[in-house]
Amino acid sequence: MTDTIFAPATAPGRAAVAVVRLSGPDAGAALSRLGGGRPAPRRASLRRLVDADGRTLDQALVLWLPGPGSYTGEDSAELHLHGGPAVVSGVLEALAKMGLRLAEPGEFTRRAFENNRLDLAQAEGVADLIEAETEAQRRQALDQLDGALGRARDAWRADLVEALSLFEAAVDFPDEDLPADIARRARPALGRLLEALGEAVAGVRRAEQVRDGYAIALVGAPNAGKSTLLNALSRREAAIVTPTPGATRDIIEVPLRLAGYKVVLADTAGLREAVDPVEVEGVRRARVRAEAADLRLWVVDGAGPADRGAAPPGVLRAGDLCLISKSDLPPGDAVSRALADAAALGLEAHRLSAHRAEDIAALEAVLADRVAAALGASEPPAATRLRHAALLSEAIQRLESAVAMAGDPELAAEDVRLAARALDRITGRIGPEDVLDRIFATFCIGK
Repeated sequence: MTDTIFAPATAPGRAAVAVVRLSGPDAGAALSRLGGGRPAPRRASLRRLVDADGRTLDQALVLWLPGPGSYTGEDSAELHLHGGPAVVSGVLEALAKMGLRLAEPGEFTRRAFENNRLDLAQAEGVADLIEAETEAQRRQALDQLDGALGRARDAWRADLVEALSLFEAAVDFPDEDLPADIARRARPALGRLLEALGEAVAGVRRAEQVRDGYAIALVGAPNAGKSTLLNALSRREAAIVTPTPGATRDIIEVPLRLAGYKVVLADTAGLREAVDPVEVEGVRRARVRAEAADLRLWVVDGAGPADRGAAPPGVLRAGDLCLISKSDLPPGDAVSRALADAAALGLEAHRLSAHRAEDIAALEAVLADRVAAALGASEPPAATRLRHAALLSEAIQRLESAVAMAGDPELAAEDVRLAARALDRITGRIGPEDVLDRIFATFCIGK
C-alpha cells in the first residue's frame, strides 16, 4: 500500500454529479496539482481543476481527508465532478498521467481493513450494504457494518479467556495450592460458549435468506395454473401461458418484495411421468428446486378431474401451501381430492383465481406473513455468511473437544486456543492472504 490509487466511486454514465476518490501517500500532492492546493480538511471547496498543461478539466467540489481519519486510514481526497462522461474521463486521464494507479475492485475497503479502520466482517457489511435492495437487507448490512459480529466475538472471547486461564493454571502451576478440580471449573464457560456459538450458526441461514431471497417454488401438474399465477404475482408476462401441457421446461425466476424482504418466486415444469428428454430434464430440475425451496406452493387445477388433485409424491412438506386455482370456473373433482391430500400432509389450502385481483392480494398477504414469520426476528443475526458459519463450526468442534479433554488440561487448553484462532479469523485478524483476495475481489471498483 505504498502507491496512490484512484477510481470513480459512482456508476458510469451521465449524471448530475460523479465522484472520484483518491487514496495513498500522494493523494495530497495530486489534489494540489489538479486544484491549485489543498482545502481545509473535511471542508468542501469549489476549485477549477486543470491538467498538466493548465487546461481546465472542470469546476468541481473537492474534499481533502487526511489520514488516519479517512475511510481508508490514508491521506485521501474526493472530487465531486459534473457527471458527463467526457469530464470524468479527462480527470481520470490526468490522474493516471501523474503516476497514480487505477484501484482494483474493493481496494479502498481493503486498505481500510489493512489499516484497522474496519474488521473483515464489517468490510463484508459494506459489500452487502451496496447490494441491498430491501429494507431488511439494509438493516442487516448496517448492523454488520456497525460491528455486530466483532462485538459478539469480543463477548465470546471473555469466556474463552476464562476457560483458557483455568486450563493453563492447572498445567503451569501443578504444585501450587489450587483446587484439585480447577480444570473442570472451565466447563460452565465452555457450555455458555457452545450455546452462543450454536445460536450464531443457526442464524446464518436466516441471514442468507434475507440477503439472497426467501425461495418459493410453484409446483404441480402441467396446466395447473402455475405460470398464470407467476405472471399475476409478478405483474408481468414472465412466463409463457398456453393450453399445451408442458410448456414450461426450465426454471423461471421472478424477484418479489413481500413484507420488506426479498423473495425469489420460481415457476417449475409440470410434474408428471415424462418421455420427451427435454421435459424429463425439466421435471428433474423442478424436483431439485422444490427440495431446495424454503416454501412450496402446490398449485392444483381446481376445474380438473380427481387425478389432477393428487399430491405429487415426495415433493411437499408440512407447512407448505395448497393453492386450488381456477376458482372462477365450475369446480371439478380435483378439489375434494386436493383438500384431502393437503389435510393429510399438514398443508394450509386456499382457493383462488389468478384473474381476480382480490385473490392475488389475499395470497400476497398470506405469503408476506409466512416470510415475516421466517425472517422477521427482532434482531439481525450477528453471523451472516457461510464463511462465518464454517469458522464458528470449527470453533464449536474445538470446544467440544476441550470439554471431552477436561481431564487433560494441556490438551484442553490447546483446543481452546484453536477455537480462539477460528473466531479471530471471522473478523480477519488472522487469515490467509488468498481468502482476503477472494473477499475483496467481489467489491465494485471505487469501494
